[in-house]
Amino acid sequence: MRLSLATIFCFAITTAVTHANCGGSFNSFVTDLKKKARQAGHSSETVNRFFASVRQDPKVIRADRSQGVFKKNFIEFSRAVISANRLQNGQRNAQKYSKVFDRAQREYGVPSGVLLAFWALETDYGAVQGNFNTLNALVTLSHDCRRPQLFRPQIFAAIKLYERGEFDPARTTGAWAGEIGMVQMLPEDILTNGVDADGDGKVSLKTSPPDALMSGAKMLHDLGWRANEPWLQEITVPNTLDWSKTGFDTTITVDEWAKMGVRGRSGDLGSRNLQASVLLPMGKDGPAFLAYPNYTVYFEWNQSFIYVTTAAYFATRLSGAPPYDPRNPESGLNDTEMKMLQTKLRNRGHDVGKIDGILGRKTRAAVQAEQQRLGLPADAWPTRNLLQAL
Repeated sequence: MRLSLATIFCFAITTAVTHANCGGSFNSFVTDLKKKARQAGHSSETVNRFFASVRQDPKVIRADRSQGVFKKNFIEFSRAVISANRLQNGQRNAQKYSKVFDRAQREYGVPSGVLLAFWALETDYGAVQGNFNTLNALVTLSHDCRRPQLFRPQIFAAIKLYERGEFDPARTTGAWAGEIGMVQMLPEDILTNGVDADGDGKVSLKTSPPDALMSGAKMLHDLGWRANEPWLQEITVPNTLDWSKTGFDTTITVDEWAKMGVRGRSGDLGSRNLQASVLLPMGKDGPAFLAYPNYTVYFEWNQSFIYVTTAAYFATRLSGAPPYDPRNPESGLNDTEMKMLQTKLRNRGHDVGKIDGILGRKTRAAVQAEQQRLGLPADAWPTRNLLQAL
């Protein structure tokens, strides 16, 4: 589930709010939140009404601890979420809201395929927006000590939305992590990037596709989306490519990649002076992509490599690209083996983050470094051969 990095970087939060204690008595925690809300300038009447129905939700904690979907590899995940029905619905929605998409492209430079892919993957074009009470989710996650600094500012943003008549503490629902609406935006994102595109005087991300789509486009623009540039492109790579140059850490010009034999699988590569990275989600024998600067913006929306690459690829499909060639990648590791690998990598001094069985960016970088050290093809794809060699 998405956690926008805008939550972390884009807003000034008071020291008292950010560093409030987590854990302990839930009722005492809520009392402290009320106190800080009043200190921030909200009236006692507003604060009392806003928190009147708040409850701790254990289902939110369970959801936070069980994000197993990101343990799937790229082929498994992309095939699971990109269905023929979602592609067809994307085409229908592109026609139905063509004026909105034209406006998003004109004002923010974000193509329709990019917005359609987020709309589809986040909520199945608005059909599944989540039924967690948003305030309960935010307060529960703020009280929990795993990542309180990510969620606590959202509570105070939600109070501002409540004062604007755009948030109902008792009835507003969404995802377990507090995101709201068709493209799943957190309260701070809504405050900063919400757009009243249908002109009814409110930003209604749950019920208004124009509001949701334009707000999503504005958010991507503010996160650094570059107009009229590609984001991801399927490529073919020669067997002689220096695999150690693939991955996130090597960014060179398209012209340099072309000189090494990289070609677009359908269509020409992007502008030759654009910076780009070669991504091999499942190693040198699997699908291959060229990631342009706009691809990195996806990580400001979601931090999962598998989600980001799937969303970016889906956007190319909705923009007319053919299905990728899965080729014949070497079998990866199961959950137990991945955790064993991460442990071995950590023991060798690599920062792989949490031992969770997820092949994220840190684990990929560590895998590639060890492959180089061991004289294996350094394509960042962990295999049993690597596990045995370690």
